[in-house]
Amino acid sequence: MKMTGNTILITGGTSGIGRALAEAFHARGNRVIITGRRQSLLDEITAGRPELHGIQLDLADPASLARVTANVRLHFPELNVVVANAGISRAEDMTSDSWDASDAEAIVETNILGVLRATAALLPMLKGRPGATIIATSSNLAFVPRADFPAYCASKAFLHSWLQSLRHQLRNVPVEVLELAPPYVQTQLTGAQQAIDPRAMAVDAYVSEVMQLLELGEHPGGEVLVERDRARRWAERDGNYETTFAAMNPA
Repeated sequence: MKMTGNTILITGGTSGIGRALAEAFHARGNRVIITGRRQSLLDEITAGRPELHGIQLDLADPASLARVTANVRLHFPELNVVVANAGISRAEDMTSDSWDASDAEAIVETNILGVLRATAALLPMLKGRPGATIIATSSNLAFVPRADFPAYCASKAFLHSWLQSLRHQLRNVPVEVLELAPPYVQTQLTGAQQAIDPRAMAVDAYVSEVMQLLELGEHPGGEVLVERDRARRWAERDGNYETTFAAMNPA
């Protein structure tokens, strides 16, 4: 993808990786639209920043997505990049008698259907645009899961597979399809503790490395893998899957 002169829409752009990506792309001279559910937070992030715009969006609400799509078509017809980044994560204890599928359903609604719905709504706008690109955020937990986050890891494995099919189908359109598969990063995805966990990679460091890889075009197979991603990504190929899984999921 080209790194300047784009009009970029980022779902889940009000915190964590989404916000850091928005700020990094904005700093490189792109027009950036961030979406999120809280208008007050959108206003706070965009205040005093020309070419950084906020639009309220609830991906679980088809009417909300339809309104945003109409807004973008009217005010940002030059849209050429979509970053499908919104996601949620919840631990699940399937041994508990009180366990039910409600958390898994919420994860599927946001992490899977949210990406599919946003792509279906916005892909027609991208076709034919210079530098058209779709980027989706999966996780390196798609490749070796943490067993205490079963639906989250499975949702990211779904995205990894689905993005391969999307990339193949769009090979002649053309729209570039890229996948971010972050390692453990200091965000609040699983709660406030993750944001300060010294074992996690700093958000700014992660996004800085991602931007460098994008600038260099170093994403074989469409996968934008920072150095910390790679061992887990290739654990099965390299014969390290069982050892890696055991280290992540102690008995």
